Order: sequence, then structure tokens, then C-alpha cells
Amino acid sequence: MVSSSTVRNDGGPTLASLPRGCAAQRQRRLERRSSIMATATNIEGPTKRIRWNELKRILEDRHRALTHEVHGRIRDARTDSTRGCHVLDEGESSEVDIQDDIEFALIQMKAETLNRIDTALRRINEGTYGCCFECGGEIAEVRLRALPFAMRCKDCEEAHETSEYRRRIMAQRHGSSAIAFDLSS
Repeated sequence: MVSSSTVRNDGGPTLASLPRGCAAQRQRRLERRSSIMATATNIEGPTKRIRWNELKRILEDRHRALTHEVHGRIRDARTDSTRGCHVLDEGESSEVDIQDDIEFALIQMKAETLNRIDTALRRINEGTYGCCFECGGEIAEVRLRALPFAMRCKDCEEAHETSEYRRRIMAQRHGSSAIAFDLSS
């Protein structure tokens, strides 16, 4: 049975009921989010609103263009698959499979970009756009103009990419040692 002091009103655990590391992490995350909101409201002004409106327009234009492109690529892929009724030899079939894989990867990348743009537009509406998701600091306008859906400042993005790289390397090492172990059995 769970005591009432370990459960919040929404059914989730309280900070006190979490393991020590988890509670500290959650507390830091909550503090960071409140810092982001405070930063967003402190640096509001007419100039900033004008810049954000311009970036919002750019994001909306890019969203429309990408949506149109993704729909067109999907439509073309469906049309190509229904047209390809003639028999192919192994080489031709392999080449078609590779082209299909590339096309699918491109569609997937564009869909991910659309999701990032949606998130940026939501952050503009919430008033948190331009604030780093990690440290709460302001993201440089130059960075936002180059990458309007950036969620982190340059320093935090570099740290995030480094940690992701290390995580992938560790996963590969663990995966390759598991394969070696399986081969020896």
C-alpha cells in the first residue's frame, strides 16, 4: 500500500518518495523550467515580439513548404509502387529497394523537422521560445535565425550532442560484447 504522503493529487509520486538521485534530478528540472518561464517574461518587449513574429512567420512558411513536400513525396512513392508491375532482375530490384530506402529516409527526416517546427511554434505561443531548454538562458538570435527550431543554446547543444555520442558508443560496445558472448556459446 502506498501512503498518501508519497502520492501527488495527480497520482504521481512526490519528490520525497522518489529515490534520492531521481528526486534531485526532478527538482533541478522543475527549477530550470521555472527559470525559463521567468527569463521569458523578463526579456519580453516590443522588439523581441517583432523578432519572434518574424521568426514565427518563417517557421510557418517552412512548415507549409515541408508539409507540401512530404505529401508530394508520399504520393509519388505510392504512384511509383503501383506503376512498377514489370519483372525486374536481381540488380534492378536491388537498386529499386535502395532508392525506396533513401526516399523513405528523406520523408522521415522531413517529418522530424516538421515535428521540431511544431514544437517551436508551440513554444512561441507559450512564451518560452528563445530560451534554452537545458540552462534557461537566452538562445542567441543568430542561432535562431540559422536554426529557428533550436531548443538549446550553443553550449548546451554541444554538451547534449557529446553525451548522445558517448551513449551511442557505449550502446555499440555493449551490443558488440553481447554478440561476441553469443558466438562463444
